[in-house]
Amino acid sequence: MSLPQVGPLRFSVHRVGVLAGHAFLEAVRQRVFQFTTLLAGLLVLGSLGLRELDFGGAEQKFVIDFGQGALVLFGAVLTIVTTVQLLGGELENRTVLPVLARPVRRSEFICGKFLGAWAVVLVFCAVITVLLVAALWLRQTTSVVAPAEAPMLRSAAAPYAGVLVAGALQAVKFGLLTAMVLLVGTFAQTNLFAQAVSFLVLAICHLQYLARDAWLDGNGWFERVAGGFVGLVFPNFQLFGGEFLAGGTDGAALLVAARIGAYGVVYTAVFLGLAVWSFRHREI
Repeated sequence: MSLPQVGPLRFSVHRVGVLAGHAFLEAVRQRVFQFTTLLAGLLVLGSLGLRELDFGGAEQKFVIDFGQGALVLFGAVLTIVTTVQLLGGELENRTVLPVLARPVRRSEFICGKFLGAWAVVLVFCAVITVLLVAALWLRQTTSVVAPAEAPMLRSAAAPYAGVLVAGALQAVKFGLLTAMVLLVGTFAQTNLFAQAVSFLVLAICHLQYLARDAWLDGNGWFERVAGGFVGLVFPNFQLFGGEFLAGGTDGAALLVAARIGAYGVVYTAVFLGLAVWSFRHREI
């Protein structure tokens, strides 16, 4: 008697959701998430300690830059360390074998890790952005000004909407970084190597505009070809800074933000697809 033929295992969104939920809970319990969120939050709220100083209009910009700097720095560290631990820990401890022994596709495993790690970073971005908005609001409402300066204070109201949109752009950037770290983790043999390469990739992405300048204004063909290659392969993280939102969130600014978000989503899909392909061909 012949056995019934079993068809190929189909991709399941439900299984991806289950894997993402487990990855999220595992990442939230890690100390790196608790430490980075606490430290970044304290730095943002610490800007209120400048209440006794009078910076005028520059004070508001200082608070925004201080908060965005904490978000960018600690968000990048959280993204890299969390993603490497979620994937690299499974590979080093061999706990990935029981998972893949079940009816789980490797693509589902990578997508689940991606969504779980990104969800943790989204929580971090939301917390720090809300704290930054709260700091700006407290700074605005507790500032003591002369009656003659009240109209000037109202005209210099804090750009709350711009801060929220800038936080959303950083969340998209960290999603892209998560996909890139996953790609590195699929061929890295140790967590230390994966973290080192991931931080190197982060630095390249922040300096990508130099490669594009070399492609456009390079002195020789090699410099132009190398600059064009780096500029095409690596995304430009400087675009996600959101400096254009300082003037307000009018239609033009929101359109630029939407284009940058789409740019990040496309790159994320490409690197996530490469991570899935690389993990499928890895010997475990």
